[in-house]
Amino acid sequence: MEVRSGFAEVGAVSGPAGPVKLYYEDMGDVDDPPVLLIMGLGAQMLLWRTAFCERLVGSGLRVIRYDNRDVGLSTKSERQRGEQPLVARLARSWLGLPSKAAYTLEDMADDAAALLDHLDIGHAHIVGASMGGMIAQVFAARFPERSKTLAVIFSSNNHRFLPPPAPRALLALLKGPPPDSPRDVILDNAVRVSKIIGSPRYPTPDEQVRTDAAESYDRNFHPWGVARQFSAILGSGSLLRYDRRIVAPTVVIHGRADKLMRPFGGRAIARAIDGARLVLVDGMGHDLPQQLWDRVIGELTSNFSAVG
Repeated sequence: MEVRSGFAEVGAVSGPAGPVKLYYEDMGDVDDPPVLLIMGLGAQMLLWRTAFCERLVGSGLRVIRYDNRDVGLSTKSERQRGEQPLVARLARSWLGLPSKAAYTLEDMADDAAALLDHLDIGHAHIVGASMGGMIAQVFAARFPERSKTLAVIFSSNNHRFLPPPAPRALLALLKGPPPDSPRDVILDNAVRVSKIIGSPRYPTPDEQVRTDAAESYDRNFHPWGVARQFSAILGSGSLLRYDRRIVAPTVVIHGRADKLMRPFGGRAIARAIDGARLVLVDGMGHDLPQQLWDRVIGELTSNFSAVG
């Protein structure tokens, strides 16, 4: 499989950090229909597993995965001060209201558009998971002419009064060990988090979770980006206004056993987007276990075919 990689300069950040550069990998034949994969909170593009991407390429697709700002090999922004306390911002988010943030999901959707510009891609199938699904919703609304189809995987539109994540699941993601902890402690925590938010019917073996976490750690360990990306989610408020503008054929895929992003989030998205198709998967949590790849890829390619 042919893989092209590099950095795309996509915009500016506040302060002296300079322009944002996103690291990306571009796989498959450049003449095949492009698919843009957007990953979630604090997650490097590696969570779109190479073998998963290879299956999409094998289906005759050009696949682009990338690191969002503040994660992986992409630009890291500087710490911002003066934000409201987290509890206050969470309360505003539950009401569907935005909060002050260094950057927002809108900025991250603009990053994605600029990446497509860099690759000279006019329009693509847009696929987002978790926070990436939120970015994908914003992208599809702001750039309808560039969105051939939309797929949103275990995400939410942050509409007011939606049930919040299970506290244990949210804390598992946001409250890891101190950043200067030994590597083994960080990897042990990844295994612990996987048991809390992963798919109970399709558990990934601890050894595999640890191996994958070691790959991410050794590539780039930057836990400070999680807080800034979470602020971007809270800073954007309800995405209902965007969902109502989406015209791309849409599939919403969500696990019934997801404790971090409860199925209410997927249902809210599907209700808000005209003609969206909701797929609820028994035993699936907040991950993409290999046992479900055929099911998920089948739903994606079926949605892609909606536009020929």
